[in-house]
Amino acid sequence: MTQVDNLHKLRRLNWGVDVFPQDVLDWINNENLWNIWVPKTYGGLELSLTEGLSRLRALAKIDASLGWTITLCSGANYFIGNLQPSKAQEIFMKAGVSPCLGGSGGVFGTAEMVDDQYRISGKWRYATGAPYLTHFTLNAEILENGIQLRNDDGSPRVRSFVIPKDAVQIIEDWNTMGLQATATHSFAVKGYMAHKSCSFSYNDRYLPHPIFKIPFALFADLTLWINYIGIAEHLLEEARADIDKGKLNVLENIILESDRKIFLYASEIEKRIIEKRDFEEGYLEGIHNVAVISVKGISRNIIEIFPSLGVKASTKGHKLNQIFCDYFTATQHHIFTK
Repeated sequence: MTQVDNLHKLRRLNWGVDVFPQDVLDWINNENLWNIWVPKTYGGLELSLTEGLSRLRALAKIDASLGWTITLCSGANYFIGNLQPSKAQEIFMKAGVSPCLGGSGGVFGTAEMVDDQYRISGKWRYATGAPYLTHFTLNAEILENGIQLRNDDGSPRVRSFVIPKDAVQIIEDWNTMGLQATATHSFAVKGYMAHKSCSFSYNDRYLPHPIFKIPFALFADLTLWINYIGIAEHLLEEARADIDKGKLNVLENIILESDRKIFLYASEIEKRIIEKRDFEEGYLEGIHNVAVISVKGISRNIIEIFPSLGVKASTKGHKLNQIFCDYFTATQHHIFTK
């Protein structure tokens, strides 16, 4: 069975569950979707930016929770490019294990230096895919002898870490109107001793593949933006059965224009990497601003057509209602609410 056949099969499943059923998780593993960006030498698909965005859009159009979870978890597996080679080998080359990383981008805990280890403690929120993860990623302020270390500009020194799931306690507090199956729970760590090889920085790159030359903030913008486009496409498809095409023209056009822009940027970014051009701050900010405007435009147009969809679109369990709730839960991600 081809991947397209599998996608259609999955689309017939009853989404809106609190967690993905095992057959969906098996399908994700069989298609190797946690490893969209991981090099083939580490068992991944090694997709280009353009290929990966196309895959994420298709998944988000099938089901928002599916697309969002794979986006965030494959985005955490993307950190393989930032991990020290020994740690990357340990996590991604372990026989019989399909690694799935995920965690929090917030700085909600501390990591105290103790010889060649860090003692990690804290509570972090919004770990997408928490029940499905094999490893958790987190950011923590660095302490030494009980004293907070600071950067030259006076800001707290922060490092990122990857630790095994056994080191964390999942706190099941994800209770939103949408994206239920992303199971984006909080997690706590109490005094876990992590070897220094578990620490990494977004600015350190150990793998030469083009995908890892993209600044992480830009990578995050594009991979989340494509989800909003995919979810909106799904809503548009479902709405066509209930609304005159004329009422959907504006939403359809902004989706098409957003889709055109994101893949234009992706092609341009790939070209910049080939030409070894820098990613200036202004360039990154420009793309971010276009993405924010795009998502706001999509959101505004979804709200405008919603009253025309009838009571069923406000009925729990109806597909239109689920897509609407999923979309507006996704828009609460901090990247697009700044």
